[in-house]
Amino acid sequence: MDYSKSEIIELLFKRKTDNIYLQMFRYCFVGGISFLIDFFIYIGLIEIFNVNYLISAAIAFAISVMANYYLSTSWVFNQSNIENRVIEFNLFILISIMGLVFTEILLFIFIDWLSIGYIISKIIASLLVMLWNFSARRVMFYGT
Repeated sequence: MDYSKSEIIELLFKRKTDNIYLQMFRYCFVGGISFLIDFFIYIGLIEIFNVNYLISAAIAFAISVMANYYLSTSWVFNQSNIENRVIEFNLFILISIMGLVFTEILLFIFIDWLSIGYIISKIIASLLVMLWNFSARRVMFYGT
């Protein structure tokens, strides 16, 4: 089946979908945007303001979660099984906090125990936590 460029853009970026592969693509795209927000705030806090790497990670993560919530609920996934937006947001935050705990533990292990640089450590931790976040959100909000 041949698709035009505009049909591909429509399929990948505009239409609501239940297709797990398209959702994963979109989640990775949104995750990439969230990662850039998270990563540059993390680096900026460390390099410019000399903030501890664990504190920097927590602050950057919190800011990127807000962007991720908006993009995920408006574009990545179809309608949530949870009708109350306050409950949905609180569950989203709970999953994100668990992701932050995983991030902090991984950063501590990579940086303090394995002596891996803080930038590479952040990239590895972010990729691993992204898988957790996608899976947990998909199951919690969409039942699949």
